[in-house]
Amino acid sequence: MTRVLLVGYDPDTVDFSDPALPPGMTIEKIRAGIAVALEQFAARGWEAEVGFIRPDETAGPTVERQLASTSYDCVVIGAGVRLPPRHLAIFEAVINTVHKAAPGAAIAFNTRPEDSADAAARRLPVGRQR
Repeated sequence: MTRVLLVGYDPDTVDFSDPALPPGMTIEKIRAGIAVALEQFAARGWEAEVGFIRPDETAGPTVERQLASTSYDCVVIGAGVRLPPRHLAIFEAVINTVHKAAPGAAIAFNTRPEDSADAAARRLPVGRQR
């Protein structure tokens, strides 16, 4: 079975005043988008998990622990992790952790939680896209 990890900030830790985030984004919208993403992963026959991180120095180690627990075919990194310029160092830490801890996993990027399955599908081999 294809396994996907969706990495994103814990919605309770997001600074919604950051202008790099889409206008009108809320905790509720993020949680609803994640629920949609999980339904879409399941509809494709994929097993998916969400790995919440915090916007601080614990992000890399948190992702590393998650990747050590299971083998993933694709890691989708949420837009909230990669968009805000002030969190560039955290984004780099997450990317380098995925590269090191899961070298065989594809890396994909979403634009919002609910397009995570499409992001994974772009990076997974055709036979695994279902």
